[in-house]
Amino acid sequence: MTLYQRLADTLQELIREQAYPVGSRLPGVRMLAAQHQVSVSTAVNACRELEQRGVLEARSRSGYYVCPPLAELEPPRVARASRRPRRITGQERVLQILQNVNNPAIVNLGAAVPAPEYMPVATMEKVFHGVLREQRRRCVGYEFPPGAPELCTQIARRMAALQCPTRPEQVLVTNSCQESVAIALKLVTQPGDTVAIESPTYYGLLQVIESLGLKALEIPTDPETGISLDALTLALERWKVSACVVVSNFSNPLGVCLSDERKQALLALLARHRVPLVEDDIYGDLPLTGRRPRPIKSWDSTGQVFYCSSSSKTLSAGLRVGWMVTPDAYTEKARYLQFINTVSVSTPSQLALARYLERGHYDRYLRQVCGEHARSVARMTERVTQLFPAETRVSRPAGGFVLWLELPGDIDTSELIEQAQEQGVSFAPGALFSATGKFTNCLRLNCAVKWDNRVEQALITLSRLC
Repeated sequence: MTLYQRLADTLQELIREQAYPVGSRLPGVRMLAAQHQVSVSTAVNACRELEQRGVLEARSRSGYYVCPPLAELEPPRVARASRRPRRITGQERVLQILQNVNNPAIVNLGAAVPAPEYMPVATMEKVFHGVLREQRRRCVGYEFPPGAPELCTQIARRMAALQCPTRPEQVLVTNSCQESVAIALKLVTQPGDTVAIESPTYYGLLQVIESLGLKALEIPTDPETGISLDALTLALERWKVSACVVVSNFSNPLGVCLSDERKQALLALLARHRVPLVEDDIYGDLPLTGRRPRPIKSWDSTGQVFYCSSSSKTLSAGLRVGWMVTPDAYTEKARYLQFINTVSVSTPSQLALARYLERGHYDRYLRQVCGEHARSVARMTERVTQLFPAETRVSRPAGGFVLWLELPGDIDTSELIEQAQEQGVSFAPGALFSATGKFTNCLRLNCAVKWDNRVEQALITLSRLC
């Protein structure tokens, strides 16, 4: 833990003890630095940390003020274990929900796509213009797999910073994290095989599994500790599992981050059963507090982990650039599969992302946007607490920008979405996040929205329908 995080914890404890009551102004950062014998920059970072936690509110030219505490909410319950692997069902509604993103008449709380206000639009525009101006001849051609060398180099450098030593030739550029996951599963499975997954899980993974003719084995996932290793152990002993797919950091939809101990235990468990792990780390760069967590790949010494990620949740969903880090034994086949899927990834997008990373824009942007996501999640949690039925259970995500709600048991969100869309509101019903249509009384909300009166009214509408 860093010095500023320790100071943040100290200040938060003082706030709990009413040393600084709700609504009061904290001493200025210079006074805090003197009181706690730290540098001014440490005091500033501590206050920013508490702002991300929803404990403090920054007011322009005035300082930091203590926010009202959020109500203590019960987390969603853990699903029961699956009795056997299942074919995927009930995914027909996904495209309709995603299409609502571009419908101006609909308030989109369904698709996990950040609003443009959370993206570095102006900086990316400048980078694109520079690339198109300076490398126009290259931009009209293909960048065949594995992808633009400068982008592979930048990704390898970022992986190394995450304690994942990676050579550029191990990086394969794809069109999305979802394509990376699909390629990884093609490398290690055959139609009819079984894949162990979290439950609930991202519906896009269910569509990939369905399209490859695979079966899904749902493993109960705790909203605070992650995938159940006990349940996974029993499943591996009972069933022939060909692969396991896990969102290790800030899973979608629960937002849970596996601890380092559980990551290592998961890797060791799969190694004992010789099951490859497909690690989806698309949200890893978006912690709501603290440092960026390590991927499971950082403990992989035997080439067991296929690492997948993309820029869709951080920089631009429209950039369409993802990547995977493949074990050496699969490098050539992975490149071939990417080629026959889509031939190549957009050349201008690859070159623009490479330049953006090279010039250091990304880390500065992350420091800003993680705080914005923390505030958006805290604000959505507060409004849900105020508006929705008292029995509603709400996730406490450690990262990302979505909330998972468990509504009173008699509410069917697959029916609720029909009524909501008629009144201009979209959300993701819980049944989409299960291979067998479980979680019918749950839903997922996207918090990374431009907060305005339309969003307020949309939440009021949803709560009234509930």
